[in-house]
Amino acid sequence: MVSLKFFVSFFLASIILVGCSASKNYFYVVPYPLRTSENKAKFYNEYAGLIAGKKFFLDPGHGGEDRRNKGYDDEVVEADVNLHVALALKNFLTEAGAQVIMSRESDTTVALKDRSTLANKSGADIFISIHHNAPGKSGDDLTDFTSTYYHAKKDDYEYEPCNDDIAKYIQRDLSYAMRNSGGLGSFDGTYSDYEIYPGMGFSVLRLTKIPAVLVECSFNTSYFEAKRLVLNQFNQIEAWGIFSGLCRYFSKGIPQIISLTPDSTFSCSDVNLAFQLNDTTGIDTESITAELDTNLITTKSFDDQSGVLDVNLNNVKSGEHVIKIIVANKNGNHSFPFEKKIKVLTE
Repeated sequence: MVSLKFFVSFFLASIILVGCSASKNYFYVVPYPLRTSENKAKFYNEYAGLIAGKKFFLDPGHGGEDRRNKGYDDEVVEADVNLHVALALKNFLTEAGAQVIMSRESDTTVALKDRSTLANKSGADIFISIHHNAPGKSGDDLTDFTSTYYHAKKDDYEYEPCNDDIAKYIQRDLSYAMRNSGGLGSFDGTYSDYEIYPGMGFSVLRLTKIPAVLVECSFNTSYFEAKRLVLNQFNQIEAWGIFSGLCRYFSKGIPQIISLTPDSTFSCSDVNLAFQLNDTTGIDTESITAELDTNLITTKSFDDQSGVLDVNLNNVKSGEHVIKIIVANKNGNHSFPFEKKIKVLTE
């Protein structure tokens, strides 16, 4: 009879040998689509059509004069790993037919504000800032998890739920590809950047006006993680996790909002606006919100058949105002940031 000890030893050895790479100090699993060219082609055939034509702005954190963040025993320089992952992600995206713009493609200095300025001018659909974390406590070489950040919190006017959506999809696939947990500070590994800087958040997320997330792939200060981060194949795995998360995000659709009211200047205090809400999976009518200058608008109605949202505003004060609309589809994905500026000329 085979002993229990032998069975357990054989089982553990099998886990290491099947589809994995391992050594004395590190362990990782090559994602199924990256194991063969056929597997990769199958994945692209399923998702490339959703990515093709999209434009992404990738921001490898730090670099140039900012190379102070180093990993365990100085084995890893965060700026370099961020760049390696970003360049690998660029390759995956361009192979799928997307356009990619980067804040840097070599070890150069880019100021924080400049990263957001470049992103806002780029016309990109999504901004992704790539980082590797470090614990607050000096000498901690064991903490390691994956986290993805979005800007603001749900009760804040600056909060855009689409950023939260993107973060969730990237976090799930990246965490799985790296075989890292999301930590205990969040149910799913996504966090508001207010958790780090209350009321302010990260500069690159606060100042970037297109949909944006910041990814802390792992902790380069971890003894075990540092062994993996210096490997090109593992950087490819990190990039693939982000890429596949983006693919699955786009597969769930993004609601479109189109203003049907060409006028933006009104001569009376009663303002009537109409918006077309489109999504192939259908609109979640309970999700529709409209705000006038941060105040919730209750005088609105939505026709589920035509997809038209009517917003009626009475006794609007003279001056300039902003209408903000948010809507989700039946898959739970929210619209990209949408605002319409109006001007009322009443006395």
